[in-house]
Amino acid sequence: MKLLEIKGLSAWYNADKKILKGFDLELNENEAVGLIGLNGAGKTTFIKVLTGLIKGYEVSEKSFRGSDLKFRDNAFKNSRYAVFAEDDSFKYFTFREYLTYVCGAYKKKAQGVEELIEGFHFGEFENTLLKDLSTGNRKKAFLITGFALRPELLILDEPVNGLDFESTEFLYSCIAGYKKYGTVLFSSHILESITLTSDRVVVLENGVISKKFEGEEIKAEAIREALRYEDVN
Repeated sequence: MKLLEIKGLSAWYNADKKILKGFDLELNENEAVGLIGLNGAGKTTFIKVLTGLIKGYEVSEKSFRGSDLKFRDNAFKNSRYAVFAEDDSFKYFTFREYLTYVCGAYKKKAQGVEELIEGFHFGEFENTLLKDLSTGNRKKAFLITGFALRPELLILDEPVNGLDFESTEFLYSCIAGYKKYGTVLFSSHILESITLTSDRVVVLENGVISKKFEGEEIKAEAIREALRYEDVN
């Protein structure tokens, strides 16, 4: 069943320069979809539109579970959670305070928190103010919250950035296993993260989708060729 459908999305920060140009995307229930592209391709812009952070956009059709989608509507907000590539919000909260706040806002109980803390090697930082954490540990705080919240749609923008090797491996297992709870949409410019975890891959180039891969089609060489460059690291 379709979870989200967007057709003909264009978006901009400056009306004279569109970042997304006729972008189409469908997400199904209980799948992991990787959005890959070079820096500047429009990945983060799309996620910011989807999470209601950009007002400069136009779209032909948009729906969530078959009903009209309003990006800033509370019903949609309560169905999704986003982890951004960089996030300095709630900096005077500890992780535990932030988690409590988010669960209250979403009216949901966090699940599997201790396992997530252990998997991300975050135990010694859970009562540290977010502002005092390294970039990687701050990212872990938001990732743990997202996976523990188990929204219908979990959105991850460049989730690997800043993580150590062991936490990256654990993140891959979390993404791959999330289909039990909902759908993951994650953006990356790191090829490994896409090939190891995705059911479908969407290649974004210069604001448009240039190629799609599914199932056994998801191979590193094919995606490299679609991106038209020699290496992704």
